[in-house]
Amino acid sequence: MPNFVKVEVQDDIAIMTFTRAEAANALSVQMLHEINEALESIHYNRSIRAVVVTGDGEKAFCAGADLKERKGMNEEETRKTIALIGKTVNHFESLAQPVIAAINGVAFGGGLELALACDIRMASSTAKLGLTETALGIIPGAGGTQRLPRLIGIGKAKELIYTARRLSAEEAFGYGIIEHIVEPGELLEKATELAREMAKNAPLSLIQAKTAINQGMQTDISTALQIESLAYSRLLQTEDRLEGLKAFQEKRSPIYSGK
Repeated sequence: MPNFVKVEVQDDIAIMTFTRAEAANALSVQMLHEINEALESIHYNRSIRAVVVTGDGEKAFCAGADLKERKGMNEEETRKTIALIGKTVNHFESLAQPVIAAINGVAFGGGLELALACDIRMASSTAKLGLTETALGIIPGAGGTQRLPRLIGIGKAKELIYTARRLSAEEAFGYGIIEHIVEPGELLEKATELAREMAKNAPLSLIQAKTAINQGMQTDISTALQIESLAYSRLLQTEDRLEGLKAFQEKRSPIYSGK
């Protein structure tokens, strides 16, 4: 069976690459299962401290759902596949480690929804992005109607979703959808550099910071501050917290073990 997902581990960084370039990395059922299997493995691997997800080549990050495959599905199969895409996108958001989407080409529909579930988005200057579903008689169904307005504001998100507009990297940066634009040949290198900058810090701290931010943003400030306090308290008895203090006192770089 073909493999549509490749995972390479460089030191403590996992690089996940979608390798279905001939189909613009569209999310077929098999590819979705492969992605979830890879994410499950990464999630519980404490030697992996940050993740970069990208597409093979320079044409497509992910074109969203595999509409050619879907044409041959009955209604029940279609519903199951839509649910699987939603589960997969959520899996990126719930991954313990920080995730950087290195958007190397087109990211339309479910492809952009997947990127929105990542922590940071870095795009090639030639990338194109958009939630294009209303042009196909549907709506974003893998979190796009919820994550985009939380990221850039309700009015801007409504405009982009209602118009199914396709944005250049520059336009997406202006909207606040992506955090960085880099030249195509430098994308993976820059994304990996950013991942390393994160990975040098205490891994348990990264996990709790991600938890506090993601959960806190879904509630009122009072509850969010309690979530932050609980996340902080989980670090008080860790070896890494003591190592961080010791390294600071000794004026050296800390060596974190994730314990």
